[in-house]
This record gives sequence, structure tokens and C-alpha cells, in this order.
Amino acid sequence: MKSLLIGTAIVAIILSVITIQSKAGTTKKALNLEKPMEASKHIESIVLGAGCFWGAEKRYAAIPGVIDAVSGYAGGKDVAASYKAITLYRNKNNPNNHAEVVQVTYNNSITNLETILQNYFEGHDPTQVNGQGNDIGTQYRSIILTNNDQQTATAKKVLNQYQALLSDNGYGNIVTSIEPLDKFFPAEDYHQDYLEKNPFGYCPDHSTGVKFKPEKHSKSVDNTKLKKGLQIVVIDSANYCPYCEKFKADVVSQYDKSTPISFRKAGELSGLDTKTPTWATPTILFLKDGKEIFGNQGYMKPDDFYAALEKYELP
Repeated sequence: MKSLLIGTAIVAIILSVITIQSKAGTTKKALNLEKPMEASKHIESIVLGAGCFWGAEKRYAAIPGVIDAVSGYAGGKDVAASYKAITLYRNKNNPNNHAEVVQVTYNNSITNLETILQNYFEGHDPTQVNGQGNDIGTQYRSIILTNNDQQTATAKKVLNQYQALLSDNGYGNIVTSIEPLDKFFPAEDYHQDYLEKNPFGYCPDHSTGVKFKPEKHSKSVDNTKLKKGLQIVVIDSANYCPYCEKFKADVVSQYDKSTPISFRKAGELSGLDTKTPTWATPTILFLKDGKEIFGNQGYMKPDDFYAALEKYELP
């Protein structure tokens, strides 16, 4: 199917390339999350191949808690990691070809790997060998590339759960391979956010229609009070966070100002206008009428915290 789209989309692609080249710094790369800070980071990534990466990237990016989704190539050897190379006819049936994949980076205090993998399996047909619909070739194979043993175990568990659901609905065996990630190569600029750049380009939906049972969601936290006047919100961890405990001991336990301090998890900020990423804990936010006016990722020493209070004229 993608081969049929290339002719109709070529003008849009060329225009996209010209547009991208006209802007400085447009190359989309995996996030650099190595900034030193005294904080617990809640970020992980996994690489997923489900056929054409255009639609897959957009679908993963829409999952709450996903920080970034980058189209790319992985899983091959002795083949150049470029769109031109992997689409050569001689590589169509090459088992060493790279697959079209998406690197999904997510905040595990908002979402989890099971949720992302459920979305992954529901979004394509994992029973088709080396292809999705009319997109035929090893570049379109179904593949999960993991970063550690825990991710591998989770992937196998979710695969087995989905296999049971597929079998109940008359589908065959899942052929998705689960392998350790060697290296991820970001795709060319014009492939990134492709469907946003090219509204006439698309990837066909080859999902089976079989769904996991919906998860029960807890009631959302009421943030009404945080929309009134000056407020301080500390993003806490759902798990043990030594820097959170240190901030509570050094600052919160001795806090005597009138501006309220509230604690929230990263996924409990609905209705608030914030901009500071919350993949690190603690993250300290100063709000005015529900809108962030200051944000700090990581532990703040008492002097720094109170200096910020004074700077932003919080009483």
C-alpha cells in the first residue's frame, strides 16, 4: 500500500523537505535526558515496529504520559539505516533488513509499559509475517526491541495476553519478535511527524479490532483549590523517591509561609496550566490562579526555595 502512496505523496514530501531544510535545528532526535539533577527520573523508552511508522508514531504520541515518539530504523545489520536502503528491492526479503520502528519515550509515573504495549498490539495485525496488509517486506515486520530483562518479561506477558484474545476471535499465532535493542537510528527529517506535515499522507489501519479489556481508572483529583490565588505544587513519586523525602524533611517540614503547599503525582494535574516536564521527582511548581509562573525539576535547597518565593513575590 505504501508503494501506491509514494506517487501521490511525492510532492508533499518534497515540500516538507524544503520546509525542513529552510529551518535551523529541525532534526528530531531522541530526547537527551542526562541533565544532572538531584531528582528521581521516571523516564523509560522502548522501540516498537508495527509496519509503516507514520501512523504508529502519531498513535503512540497521543498516549497520555508519552514524552516523545521518534520514527526510525532498528533490528538490522549490514544494511544502511536509511529509507532508501531498507526499501531497495534486494532487501525486501532480507532477514537482516532494518525494520521501520518508533522509539517511544514515556513517563512511567503517568503511564506504564503494559499500557503502551496494549496500544501497540491493538494498533496492527501481529499475526502477519513480514508485512501489514499490502505493505510487504521485512522492513514492515512486527518487532519489539527492549532495553532490559524487565521490559522483555513485560512484552512476553502482554503478547501472551493478546494471543489468548486473538485466539478467542479466530486469529492465528502472533509472529511478533521480541529482541534486545542494539541501536536505534532516527529516520530522516521528512518522516518525523509525517502525518502532521502531510495531511494527504497516511498509513492504512490493519489492526485486528480485538481489544484488551478497558482498565478501571481511579477518580480524578480535584484541583479546584489550586486554581485560586498563589499555590505551590510538589510533584511526588508513586514509588519511593529519596529526593522527595529530602525535600519534605528540609523544606516542607519547616515551612511557615501562608501560600499552601500541595502534593500531586505527575498524572494528577488536570485542569492546571503547567509547562515544566514532570518526569523527574520532585518537581516544584508555583502557580497563580492555576497557571505555572515558576517550575523547578529536582530537589531544591531551602535557600533556593525561599529565594524563589521572594522572586515570585509569594508571601
